Amino acid sequence: MDAALARQLGAGLNALGVATNAVQQQLLLDYLALLVKWNRAYNLTAVRDPAAMVTRHLLDSLAVAPWLTGSRCIDVGTGAGLPGIPLAILFPEREFHLLDSNGKKTRFLFQARTALGLDNVTVHHSRAETFIPEQGFDVVLSRAFASLQDMLAVTRHLLAPGGVLLAMKGARPDDELQAITQHCAVRHIRPLQVPGLDEQRHLVELALLPTIDNQHRP
Repeated sequence: MDAALARQLGAGLNALGVATNAVQQQLLLDYLALLVKWNRAYNLTAVRDPAAMVTRHLLDSLAVAPWLTGSRCIDVGTGAGLPGIPLAILFPEREFHLLDSNGKKTRFLFQARTALGLDNVTVHHSRAETFIPEQGFDVVLSRAFASLQDMLAVTRHLLAPGGVLLAMKGARPDDELQAITQHCAVRHIRPLQVPGLDEQRHLVELALLPTIDNQHRP
């Protein structure tokens, strides 16, 4: 990819305080190149400009890295692998599952996983509400999901005991939070600063209340 994109990515990672090595930065750029190539035919994302993709996809995804916990994470409605693939590149020791119901997007994800050699990534072509994992996840993560209430309804069965839901949102979703207070404890609402992006970003961390958690487990 263009050297200017590499400089933009490196500067953005430094601004985020996200530590990467040269191999990881190259993998992020290789993923970006795949995304640009496949996007021409498959319309994976509305963002077309590679420089905008660095900001809106790579850096936006990695802005949540300091607050990602646990060893098993599922990215629900991952689309083209955002934020799951950038996070999997950053954390090769963790297990990432990418879930999406769109066949053309999961075909891209399988190709990206193979091309980038991401052995810590597993791709699932399924709707969230019908996907039954063999074991629960420490983190259920989603970016730009319709609403917190919808996210909770279709993903809470995916959580391991003690697991958390991480929702990446734009503006602070106060109205959405009011709709789920009887089901969840709101642990944190963190404003995120994405380098080069003059828009609001927030990371909402939710934990199921014990009564609800137990109610939805066998």
